[in-house]
Amino acid sequence: MPKRLYIILGPTASGKTELACSLAKKINGEIISADSRQVYRGMDIGTGKDIDEYKLEDIQIPYHLIDIKSPLEDFNLFEFQKEFYRALNHIWHREKNAILCGGSGMYLDSAISPFELLEVPYNSKLRKELESKNLNELGAILAEEKEKLHNDTDTLDRERAIRAIEIAKYEKIKNKRKSIVEDFIVFGIKMDREKLRERIAIRLDSRLENGMIEEVKRLVDQGVSYERLKYFGLEYSFISRYLQNEISYNEMREKLLQAIRRFAKKQMTWYRRMEKNGTQINWIDAELSLEKKIALIMDISNGKVSSI
Repeated sequence: MPKRLYIILGPTASGKTELACSLAKKINGEIISADSRQVYRGMDIGTGKDIDEYKLEDIQIPYHLIDIKSPLEDFNLFEFQKEFYRALNHIWHREKNAILCGGSGMYLDSAISPFELLEVPYNSKLRKELESKNLNELGAILAEEKEKLHNDTDTLDRERAIRAIEIAKYEKIKNKRKSIVEDFIVFGIKMDREKLRERIAIRLDSRLENGMIEEVKRLVDQGVSYERLKYFGLEYSFISRYLQNEISYNEMREKLLQAIRRFAKKQMTWYRRMEKNGTQINWIDAELSLEKKIALIMDISNGKVSSI
């Protein structure tokens, strides 16, 4: 029988890590992170690694795809899927259960995709043909190459659109290999919108008070440029602007708060798109106790409850 992958998703600040760790303890599992920034060493508070949560009483929950890259290195979707498969095989080989936990929609999609991603080479000839095209023309070409656009952001930036066309054309001439993930079950944490907005604000203030600004300063001292930090977005972008005296502390805090709330909204939009595309997400109320959440997950996993 194919092994099952458990997936815990939800918007930022909804309590994914806590739930995943409790589930791991219950089912003898290990956690694979599906967070696009937690792969980087030294980016701890801003990415919400919450490493302390991986220790429950006297049990250390093993985790994967956290602290595997320097902030100076790039990490893309193809690399994530490759590292995800590697971690998954390692966990299953030791006859333990795997739990994918995170909020990065593209990473989650690649994990449950029926096919492996292809490592698409740079096509200089194609890029030369496309260099005179405007963004609308590139979008039209991409629409012709792909029956369905899973990522609308590919049509909002010239370089992303060109890369998406490059990938789409390459995929047409190369055979994809089937994914090793044949059986998965997805659980999502749902939270009242106002409650989530409040929780995001409380968490942000806690992080600001407990070293997040100092973390960014430390990264700069280690050779990570402000421009590179701005590339990582959200906390690292706004704090970098504050440290460069581009905005005041109060402006930084308010702009960052609004950006994180917008990010949470985009995450929920992505999850709804996943459902529309056929992925069943079993939603669990964030207000339930941890014990009830785990009990519900076990009932659904064992077929005692068909859905929520």
